[in-house]
Amino acid sequence: MSTEPNPVAAQLDGHVAIIELRRPPHNYFDIALIAQLADAFEAMEADAQCRAIVLCAQGRSFCAGADFAQPAAATPRQRSARAVSPLYGEALRLFACTKPVVAAVHGAAVGGGLGLALVADFRVTCTEARFSANFNRLGFHPGFGLSVTLPRLIGVQQAARLFYTGCRIGGDEARAIGLVDELVAPDQVRPRAMDLANEIATSAPLAVRSTRATLRAGLVEQVRAAVAHESAEQHAQFATEDFAEGVAAMAARRVPRFKGR
Repeated sequence: MSTEPNPVAAQLDGHVAIIELRRPPHNYFDIALIAQLADAFEAMEADAQCRAIVLCAQGRSFCAGADFAQPAAATPRQRSARAVSPLYGEALRLFACTKPVVAAVHGAAVGGGLGLALVADFRVTCTEARFSANFNRLGFHPGFGLSVTLPRLIGVQQAARLFYTGCRIGGDEARAIGLVDELVAPDQVRPRAMDLANEIATSAPLAVRSTRATLRAGLVEQVRAAVAHESAEQHAQFATEDFAEGVAAMAARRVPRFKGR
């Protein structure tokens, strides 16, 4: 994983903030990256000129989640079983942002990367993109608030299928099940996300933010409760043989051989 010291960049283009992940090719995250991303969101939250945010990324993937191939990621830090993971504590700051967010998902959004994409109000993508909630395939409970945001977006039945199987779906299927909002050519993902954000920014900002608050009423509280539960489940499952096998299988690109312990 890159040690780029500034993995998040933010700039204001008119009334639209462009917040970009800069850890190519796959934009694997750690606590520091999510904290910097939350800092950028909060800076734009405080800027009266900003009326909408485009969340985008460099490289091949939008975000491939946490890099479990790295030793530090494969051995999560010790903490209380009842504590919210530090990572999800930072993620909560993203959900607390009151300004509309459009995600430009040009490549894979996997695991926590899918969770990051679902922080946004809208997702623009392409046929070539890939989406996966692969937590169970790695041997642990979903996180990043996905136990709330995914069924809220696509329904419990479709969410269960994505969670239980860890399957990867392309942009076309993601559009069909309501996971994304628009499907465009790969080179048009970011431009179309910018167009949509600018359309939002043309509306009255106080009215947009109050309408968004109405539509998302209780969501931050639901996600806060969800990440507490997700953290506890993950804390227990990170110690299992199945988790070790899931990570090893992913690194070796083979089918995992789970034993239920």
